Amino acid sequence: MKKLFILGAAITGLTISSCTTVPLTGRSRLNLVSDSQMLPMAFQAYGEFLTENKGAVLSASNAQAQQVKRVGNNIIAAVKSYMNNNGYAELIRNYQWEVNVVQSKDLNAWCMPGGKIVVYTGILPVTKDDAGLATVMGHEIAHAIAGHSAERMSKELVSQGIGVAGNVALSKNPQTQSVFNTLYGVGTPLVMLKYGRDQELEADRLGLIFMAMAGYNPQNATSFWQRMASASQGGQKPPEFLSTHPSDATRIARIQNALPEAQKYYKSTTGKPVK
Repeated sequence: MKKLFILGAAITGLTISSCTTVPLTGRSRLNLVSDSQMLPMAFQAYGEFLTENKGAVLSASNAQAQQVKRVGNNIIAAVKSYMNNNGYAELIRNYQWEVNVVQSKDLNAWCMPGGKIVVYTGILPVTKDDAGLATVMGHEIAHAIAGHSAERMSKELVSQGIGVAGNVALSKNPQTQSVFNTLYGVGTPLVMLKYGRDQELEADRLGLIFMAMAGYNPQNATSFWQRMASASQGGQKPPEFLSTHPSDATRIARIQNALPEAQKYYKSTTGKPVK
């Protein structure tokens, strides 16, 4: 019993002392995994993914690749400017931004920790234009900026009892790579993990702001998600409470509620809300 008490106290203390704040939303999140631990795994997984899908990665001269890279780089530049000018430079200091487009029917895109981004061609008919694409890429980049991956991994580590003593030695723990691969589904078509509903909605909110900072009108996000809802109706969806993603209706309603906030950043040249 005493050992269980000490174990519980250690986990509680570690959890409280390992919380960080998400930029813009101000939410406190658990973060037991440092960039020096997380990013090398992400970069390795990204490199392996590109190698395994080498024949499907579009060349830089491809028109679709050029559009995705252009929009992605615009958002990246806006995010970097905001982070560097508002006290968050350390959060992206070790990022190695990269955008690639992969030929696939999947309606998918993702951004790994450290800024490694992939967009599948299957989603481009749904994004339709630059604003739709900015909605998707802003959302995926938001997952990385908000530290959702490290947060999920931290919770997994705590649930497994790793790092209870305050020393999450990921590089020396063989279980950690297994946890990472499980969360990211490395080696499967859906590389990124399915985030929790709260994280998805937070990424929606941040994504709206990021696309607005980059000069894309966030009002266009609603129509994209409506198109996305229609495009994904082919597969039967589970009830919202059983899903890691919010329902289409919930997502669109929350996006509409967040638009006034995002609109303040639209056409801003400073990364700060337009007065």
